Amino acid sequence: MSLVYQAGTLNTTALTVPNLYVQIAQPQTLGLTGASSSKLGIVGTAGWGPVGSPVPVGGMSDYLAAFGAKQNAVTDAGLAVNIAAMQGASSFVVVRVTDGTDVAASGSFGDVSLQAVHTGTAGNGIIATVSATGAGYALAVSHPVLGFASYAGSNWSTLAAAVEQDLSALIVVHLPETVPDIAVGSVTLSGGLDGGAPSVSSFLGKDDIVRTGMYALRGQGCAIALLHGVTDSASYSSQAAFGLGEGTYMIATGPSYDNVTNAVSVKAASGLDSSAVKLMFGDWLWWNDDVNGMMLVSPQAFSAGILAALSPEQSSLNKALAGIVGSQKSGLSGSSATYSTAELSTLFTAGIDVICNPAPGGSYWAVRCGHNASSKATVNGDNYTRLTNYIASSLAGGMGAYVGQVVNDTLFSDIRSTLLGFLSSLLSQGILGVQNGELPYSVVCDSSNNPQTRTALGYVQADVAVRYQGINEKFVVNLQGGTSVTVTSAGGSI
Repeated sequence: MSLVYQAGTLNTTALTVPNLYVQIAQPQTLGLTGASSSKLGIVGTAGWGPVGSPVPVGGMSDYLAAFGAKQNAVTDAGLAVNIAAMQGASSFVVVRVTDGTDVAASGSFGDVSLQAVHTGTAGNGIIATVSATGAGYALAVSHPVLGFASYAGSNWSTLAAAVEQDLSALIVVHLPETVPDIAVGSVTLSGGLDGGAPSVSSFLGKDDIVRTGMYALRGQGCAIALLHGVTDSASYSSQAAFGLGEGTYMIATGPSYDNVTNAVSVKAASGLDSSAVKLMFGDWLWWNDDVNGMMLVSPQAFSAGILAALSPEQSSLNKALAGIVGSQKSGLSGSSATYSTAELSTLFTAGIDVICNPAPGGSYWAVRCGHNASSKATVNGDNYTRLTNYIASSLAGGMGAYVGQVVNDTLFSDIRSTLLGFLSSLLSQGILGVQNGELPYSVVCDSSNNPQTRTALGYVQADVAVRYQGINEKFVVNLQGGTSVTVTSAGGSI
C-alpha cells in the first residue's frame, strides 16, 4: 500500500520496507511582496470613538462612522483625514487622544440608565426610543452621523442583552437589581464632554502593555504618521526615535505665526537631526472646511497626504496641493507676499520645509523643498526616507520565511533569487532606475560572505546594495543668446 507524506517529514535514507512513498511538496514561492507605502497614521482629537486604540479608516465616510463629525480644533483628526484624502491619501490609521476629563453622554428610562459607549460630545446626539410591537418591544438607537440600530425584546433584560451582543452598538444599557417594566418613550443622551486640550504627553502616549497615543501606531504598518497640530519641539526627539524604530516618516510642524529666525533656533535647540522626521515651518494654511468654515490648519496633513499618494521613490517637492486657500504669510486676500531666496535658503539649510505659493512649476501651492530634518545631504531627501523604509519593511515582511532552513548552496540561491526578483520588480516599476546602463542593485549571499565558521554558528548574511534615483532639485539651463552666437545643428537644415 502506497504511503503519502508531506515533504520534509520522511527520512528517505532510512526506509526498510519496499513500497511507494509519495511526498507532497508545497509550491515554492521565491517572490517577495512589497510593503504598503501609503498608509498614514494620524494621532488627534475627536468627539467620539475609542481612546488610545488604532482604528483603520479608508476615508471620510469611515472616519465619520468611527469618530463622529469633524470639530473646530487644530488637533482634530477628522480635519487631517479630510485634508490628506484631498491630496490623494486613501488608507489611514487614526488614534484618538484626550486629556482624561472626557465624559460619556447618558440618559435614562426611569431606573434604566443608558450610556454612550464612547466619551465625547458626539454622544449628545444619540436618541433612544422604546416602542411597542406586536411581539414585544423595540429599542431604536439613532444618531445623524454615527448611524442607526434597532433591538427587539420582550423586556428590559432581553433588550439589554441584544444591545450587549452588538459590537457596533452606540450605547450600553445598565439595569438596576430590580428590573422595571418597560415604558414606551424617547430620550436624548446628554452630558457628553470632549474634555480639555490634551497635553503633548497625551499625543506621544505610552509604550506599555496597553499602548496609547503615538505608540498605539506601533505595528500598524504606517509609512507616514503625524501628531496633528502638535507644535512642541520637546516632542521632536520622541517622534524621531519612533520613526527610526518603526520605519515611519514622521511629519512634524512648528507653531503658527512662526518666524524664520525662531524656527531655526528652536530646531537647533531641540537637537533634531534625523531623516525620520520632516519638519514643516510654522506658516500655517487657510482651509475652507465644509463643516467649520474658514480655518487655520497645520501644514502636516497636506505634506503627509501628498507623500502618501506618491510612490516611495518620489519627493513631495513641487507637487501641487489641493484645498489651500491661503497662508499666514500670504493671507487670504491674494497677497503677493512670497518667500525670498534668502529665507528659503535659511530654512532649507536648517532642515525645515515649507508649503508656499508659487512653486518652481508655477503659481500653485506646493511643498517647496522636499527634505527631511537631517543635516546630511546624502540622506535628507523625502525619497531617501520613504524608499529606505519601504525596502526595509518589504524585506522584514517576507524574508523571515528562510529562518530555520538548512544552510547550504540551495538556501543561498533561494535567498538571492528572492531578493533579486524583488529588486527587479522595483526596477520594472520605475521605483529604481538604470543609470549609465548599470543595474542599480546587487545581492551577495554565498560562501564569500558566509564562511563555514559563521554558518556553523547559525548565521546567514545577505549583502544588498541599492542605488536610488536622484531628485532634480536645482535645474540649471545654460542659455547663450545674441546675434553673434553660432548654432550648430547635427541634423543640418530644417
